Amino acid sequence: MTQHFPTRQLRFFLTAPSPCPYLPGREERKVFAHLPLLDGAAVNDSLTQGGFRRSQNIAYRPACESCAACVSARLPVRDYVFSRSERRVLARNRGLERHVVEAEATLEQFDLLRRYLTSRHAGGGMADMTWPDYVAMVEDTAVRTHIVEYRTATTGAGPGELIACALVDQLADGLSLVYSFFDPSQSRHSLGSFMILDHLIQAGLMDLPYVYLGYWVQGSQKMDYKARFSPLEVLRPQGWTLISARDRLAAE
Repeated sequence: MTQHFPTRQLRFFLTAPSPCPYLPGREERKVFAHLPLLDGAAVNDSLTQGGFRRSQNIAYRPACESCAACVSARLPVRDYVFSRSERRVLARNRGLERHVVEAEATLEQFDLLRRYLTSRHAGGGMADMTWPDYVAMVEDTAVRTHIVEYRTATTGAGPGELIACALVDQLADGLSLVYSFFDPSQSRHSLGSFMILDHLIQAGLMDLPYVYLGYWVQGSQKMDYKARFSPLEVLRPQGWTLISARDRLAAE
């Protein structure tokens, strides 16, 4: 597919080498560009199809000199068949209420994020995220984006408890999961997997062909889970291609 976007509006920059957060002993570099305020959504669409990810108003992709472990991954919605275990995850969370809300940060969301980061990513780059940082992550953007809140059933006292959130971009050809987090005490509900499966369903209802998952990093315990979803497409130099069974087995 030929990508079309106004390159004259974009200036690409290269970061200095820094320790890789996924593979110990390696260094990472990224190429990035600031998304334009005008036509930012269309530019983000094209860059995402070309392997970039969005963070606030920046689009970036790996540009490591001696490593190509990070590859963009997406799920083809029309060809996806839920496995027996995935159907169990969906059934386990059938009672949750799904609310699509504007990309506006709330203290309730931030409290959930802090609990998630403390439990799951205490040593990660986001561990020290502050309230202003979270507001910027959610609200500093010119693209089509929203938050999906997952809550327990509404009661007479008001809305149910917030137990999971997903920040999602709507693209011309799919939904891009920018960042998701959940209540770490609800591990039996497999909420991380559930949010991906739920967005497969939603993309199908919207007649969108893909759900973009970000980067799959083979050999990284943090990122190998993405290879459990099948079929899965990854972006190789020759274009988007279905991941092989050998690659999936190597990730388990």
